Amino acid sequence: MSGYRIRPAAGDDARVLADMLVEAVNWNAVRARPRVTVLEDPFVARYIAGWMRPGDFGCVAEDHHGTPVGACWARLFPANAPGSGFVAVGVPELTLGVNPQWRAQGVGRALLREIARRGAASGVARLSLSVERANFAQRLYVSEGYVTVASDDRADVMVRALR
Repeated sequence: MSGYRIRPAAGDDARVLADMLVEAVNWNAVRARPRVTVLEDPFVARYIAGWMRPGDFGCVAEDHHGTPVGACWARLFPANAPGSGFVAVGVPELTLGVNPQWRAQGVGRALLREIARRGAASGVARLSLSVERANFAQRLYVSEGYVTVASDDRADVMVRALR
């Protein structure tokens, strides 16, 4: 598949981001959870709750019909309620979700590059994320300059310097 474009995420993209959050959580089809279960989990739902808050930014990939096929967004979390990829106050944590039919087609890489460009343009020094070690996307993150800064028994926290 080819023929997608990337646009900035807008305030009315909450549904699109919810769809892509479900895709991100369900990266492993064997352990996939129903959409409602994913979005009812308060730890997961906070990655999109109240979108677009001050400090939030992102981008959406759409096919040639305008149908969203992926999204990447960044959100700040406080130290007293950190996300899975929290490294420090002021370092946005990103989420990347791509529709399964569009994976391994360059969409994720293009979204990562665009979120980094947008972050750097707005003065963000670093981006962070959390990825399960078994997730094939980890190789993509490494190839885009993310380095592991913390680990537990199942996942790594990765950071990329933008400047």
